[in-house]
Amino acid sequence: MQTFTFLQEYILENDRVRLSPLHHKDLDLLLRFSEKQPELWKYSLQPADGLENLKSYIDFALRGRKEETAYPFIVFDKRTMQIAGSTRFYDFQKNHNTVQLGYTWYGKEFQGTGLNKHCKMLMLEFAFETLKLDRVEFRADATNQRSIAAMKSIGCTVEGILRSNCAAPKGRRDSIVLSILKEEWFGCVKDKLKAKIENERKVSPQ
Repeated sequence: MQTFTFLQEYILENDRVRLSPLHHKDLDLLLRFSEKQPELWKYSLQPADGLENLKSYIDFALRGRKEETAYPFIVFDKRTMQIAGSTRFYDFQKNHNTVQLGYTWYGKEFQGTGLNKHCKMLMLEFAFETLKLDRVEFRADATNQRSIAAMKSIGCTVEGILRSNCAAPKGRRDSIVLSILKEEWFGCVKDKLKAKIENERKVSPQ
């Protein structure tokens, strides 16, 4: 992480997606999801449904960047030329050379389109090949089967369940923990993820 600074405006992109640093001005770009698709945050520890919740969501994300623990992005889908959602790195652990990847959501019209795999490819390449991290961790509500399936599909290994480990909007939740290690990324995970992306291109060419 010697070359990484939270002050820099990193843009991660390929021919399908562009991840740009999230800013307060992006609130208007995300508001339609917040107002029209509140179910997107059913499993979230910090729901962003409604204007006030979205403001708090963005404030929290940017506070993490200021405190140098998080780096949030806004997601732009080049296929449709539309803003699609948001994602971020968080819980940077400099001493342990690790990070978590999460707070990921996409509008319903972008789900199941292959967009997520492109986003994860860019972020994992950045984590392991630019930041030279040793581990990327993922967490989710243990009952969120869609999210768990998505994480497994990009090559994450399930580590276990943290029982009642955190407060949730409605009571407490169990969290599933998954991860990808540096040697796994370079060993096979990257190539397998790249192959899945290419196969999806063949089925649904852009």
